[in-house]
Amino acid sequence: MQNADFGMIGLAVMGANLALNMERSGFSVSAWDFTPELARKFAEGPGKGKNITVYPNLKDFVNSLRPPRRVMMMIRAGSPVDQTIERLLPLLDKGDVIIDGGNSHFPDTERRRAYVESKGLLYVGMGVSGGEEGALNGPSLMPGGSPAAWPLVKPVFQAVCAKAPDGTPCCDWVGEGGAGHFVKMVHNGIEYGDMQLICEAYDLLRRGFGLNNEQMRRVFSAWNDTELDSYLVQITRDILGYRDEKGEYVVDAILDRAGQKGTGKWTGIAALEEGVPLTLITEAVFARCLSAMKEERREAAALYGSPAAESLPADEAMIEDLRQALLASKIVSYAQGYMLMRSAAQANGWQLNYAGIAMLWRSGCIIRSVFLADIAAAFRREPNLKNLLLDGHFSALMKSLLPAWRRTVARAVTAGVPVPAFSAALSWFDGYTSDRLPANLLQAQRDYFGAHTYERVDGRPGQAFHTDWTGHGAGIESSTYTV
Repeated sequence: MQNADFGMIGLAVMGANLALNMERSGFSVSAWDFTPELARKFAEGPGKGKNITVYPNLKDFVNSLRPPRRVMMMIRAGSPVDQTIERLLPLLDKGDVIIDGGNSHFPDTERRRAYVESKGLLYVGMGVSGGEEGALNGPSLMPGGSPAAWPLVKPVFQAVCAKAPDGTPCCDWVGEGGAGHFVKMVHNGIEYGDMQLICEAYDLLRRGFGLNNEQMRRVFSAWNDTELDSYLVQITRDILGYRDEKGEYVVDAILDRAGQKGTGKWTGIAALEEGVPLTLITEAVFARCLSAMKEERREAAALYGSPAAESLPADEAMIEDLRQALLASKIVSYAQGYMLMRSAAQANGWQLNYAGIAMLWRSGCIIRSVFLADIAAAFRREPNLKNLLLDGHFSALMKSLLPAWRRTVARAVTAGVPVPAFSAALSWFDGYTSDRLPANLLQAQRDYFGAHTYERVDGRPGQAFHTDWTGHGAGIESSTYTV
């Protein structure tokens, strides 16, 4: 019987919780999983007594859905998505919608959208943020793909998503093709940056300033009552205060070797392909890579001695400097993320709503913070804003934060505490706000050894010049100069 409102494939944590969320929001749900045991546990556990029917096979699952069918995959990214699409296509009808809610790479979503549409169906690639709790109680959703699919999925997704403090759904159409998954990828890149910045602040408080866990917990608690109010600062406060049954701090027992699932790396690769200087976010990815070299770091530490051997005498002014430095660096993280979205939108023909994207992230997602309202306001004032730092509100704020930011990075260097994200953000800011950079010398070097040509300050834009630096050149240029 075709009567279920929505179909969910994948009953691991995210898929199961989203199914429960949909059912609680008034939708009937059909579910199926590749693993019969996982499906059974859900049916006999969280799904029991709910308006959710778990089917033993894919055909019965599809046939249970009311047309046009809406089938969502919450499965591992990569080949499993392609394989599931191939299994679904013979069972679905024209006009049905396939939705990928996993962390798929946006070029794959572009390809799948074109393929599924060629079969007469619609395709949505949707970023889902908020983790296990968000999926159950309201995630941030970033859908993109086939525009004709949006009216069909909008009622469900805007019902189950998180709501901003003003009641606005944290879900809206992002754009065609892979736009939804691209914006989610950038979200995750900013998340990498935010987490690394907070970890560097923690390290400076701990090793540089000599604070203990309880003192640091109070610092982060106080910071959460300022412009830094955010989910990640909140959980950092809670983590620093958490003790096990023996009364010992759990954070101190955790090995300092970080993992990653690839979205931060994808963000860095996309930035390189677009020619966007995503320095802070990329440095955050490299920081995780460096942390993974635990044994080698132990060997080097034994050879060179432990950094931060002597803590600086911390005072309230230094801690306030650190807070301001964290805020300034956080602004850079978002500015860089928005630079990448702007460049990709131009390259792919996406009509991204930058103020709307900030609104999608105000609740439900990992990077949710009060700070996002200011970003949305900046893009409402100027929808074509080139960079957040060129907005009047943010430029005034950054000018006020700059002295504390410089003092903090200098203190970290003096104390021997690595702050790659803080310092990368500051270097990027100094470069971005410099009218002249030493790239003139770099271009001279390229022209010297490779006849790559250069532009002149007194020439026309794009006009190429070449110098025979040694007097032995053959008068041949490598190529016409391009930026």
